Amino acid sequence: MTTKTSDFPYIHGFSSTEQERLRKQARFSEQIVYRDIDFSHAGNILEVGCGVGAQTEVLLRRFPDLHITGIDFSEKQLAAASANLASLPYTDGRYQLQHMDATNMGFKPRSFDGAFLCWVLEHVPNPLRVLSEVRRVLQPGARVFITEVLNSSFFLDPYSPNLNKYWVAFNDHQLEVGGDPFVGAKLGNMLLALGYRDVRTEVKTWHLDNRNPDKRQEIIAYWTELLLSAADQLIQKQAVTAELVEKMTDELKRVQSDPNAVFFYSFVQATATVY
Repeated sequence: MTTKTSDFPYIHGFSSTEQERLRKQARFSEQIVYRDIDFSHAGNILEVGCGVGAQTEVLLRRFPDLHITGIDFSEKQLAAASANLASLPYTDGRYQLQHMDATNMGFKPRSFDGAFLCWVLEHVPNPLRVLSEVRRVLQPGARVFITEVLNSSFFLDPYSPNLNKYWVAFNDHQLEVGGDPFVGAKLGNMLLALGYRDVRTEVKTWHLDNRNPDKRQEIIAYWTELLLSAADQLIQKQAVTAELVEKMTDELKRVQSDPNAVFFYSFVQATATVY
C-alpha cells in the first residue's frame, strides 16, 4: 500500500459511485462472508483496508462488544468512512480510523486481539508484507480472518464472448498494476510461511440458477457494476475498447433476463491464529 491515494493503482477508482458500490457489496455479500467469522471473544480488532467503512459497519453491528481500529491508504475513502459511521448510532465510540500504510504500521507489537481483511490483498503489491505486519501487531492467541478473490472461478451462462474478453483484460490489468486477482488460492501458503498456526481455508461459492432466480438477478446486476467500475481505466490504457464495453454490457443484460441463466463465482476465506 502507499500513503497517497493518487499513487495507488486501485482498479475500481475512488468515485462516489464506487464508494456506494463498496457499501452495496458489503450488504450483498454479508450472509456468505460472515457465516464463519466469529469475533465474539475479541475486544479490540484491526481492520486492514477499511475503505469507506462498509465492512466496519457490518462488524460493529454483528459484534456489539467490539472496538475496531480501521486503517486505509486513502484519505478520501477514510473521509467517506467517517461520515458513514458517524451517522449510525450503534457505532458511537466504538471505532477509530487512521491513514496508514499497511506494510509499515505505526502500532506497537501485540496491540490487537483480532484482525479482519476483506477484498484487500487483491489490490496490494506485497500481501506477504501486510500479513507479516498483521502478525506483529496481534496478541498471542489472536485470530485473523481474511476473505479474498479467486477470479479464475468466474462462470456465466449463456456464453458471453465479449464479457470473457473484458474479464481477461480486467485481471491482466490488476496483475500489471501490482495486484493479484487470484490471491485467494494462495492464502494458506502465505500464512504458513509467516508462522501463523491453525491455518484453515474454505472455498465459498455463489452458484445461482433457477433454484434462486431473484438472487441470481441481483448478483448479475451487482456484477455488472463491479465490471464497469474498471472500464474507464481499461479504455484509457487501451486494454479494451469502448465498443467491447458496450457489447459486454449488452451481453450482461441478456444474461440477466435469460430464464435459465447460471452465475458461478468462488472466493476463499482463511483463518489463522498467532502464537
